[in-house]
Amino acid sequence: MPTLFPPEEVLRSGCDRCREEVAFAFTFAFQPIVDVAQREVFGYEALVRGPQGEPAMTVLGRVDDTNRYAFDQACRVRAITLASRLGLDRHLSINFLPNAVYEPSLCIRSTLEAAKECGFPAEKILFEVTEGERIDEVEHLTNIFAYYRSRGFLTALDDFGAGHSGLNMLARFMPDLIKIDMALVRDVHRDRIKQAILEGLLLTCRELGVKVLAEGVEQAEEVDWFAARGVALMQGYFFAKPGFECLPPVRW
Repeated sequence: MPTLFPPEEVLRSGCDRCREEVAFAFTFAFQPIVDVAQREVFGYEALVRGPQGEPAMTVLGRVDDTNRYAFDQACRVRAITLASRLGLDRHLSINFLPNAVYEPSLCIRSTLEAAKECGFPAEKILFEVTEGERIDEVEHLTNIFAYYRSRGFLTALDDFGAGHSGLNMLARFMPDLIKIDMALVRDVHRDRIKQAILEGLLLTCRELGVKVLAEGVEQAEEVDWFAARGVALMQGYFFAKPGFECLPPVRW
């Protein structure tokens, strides 16, 4: 029986828009992020799912301007609560909607309260925003990232390389981590063009002190290529598929 998002877990603090009830059920699957250098799990990404394991788009397709604020807040609380129930003691990566955060210091209250109630350390929460996410105001996202980092949260740009503004976003936001899009990862060991692009990006990130994670890893050769270049953090089916309401074990 899936553990659905219950109404009583809706925000206990924040503005009226964030207190609005989400009219549809959703839950999460969790996929491990591994550190191949240490051969240990760095954390798990919370991936939204329907109540019976339906894919993310069946849930995200129901998000609009009338429920965006409440949904974003509900996702944070639900991900932290479920991860805590599952005994997660590593990092928890949560995707967020920057256009649903109108004031970082107010919109983070429910996240902090949920973490406190569950005993989940704030410094183990990683907030991701995809490069392809429509950003209404660039300065707004910059402020969100800056505020989150000031409160001890980690920040990440997801799907890096999938959009058209990757380097501009990296220069502007300076996240703790970038997640290289799987399209650049796939078959990198035999694609010289991808190799040239990625080697330049890895050099840039080393100079800036930004960690790199390769996502969508499916082949041992992809693991070896990134590991040889100092990329320790990876995620993908090679290690484990997302586990529906569970923390799946890693295959090394």
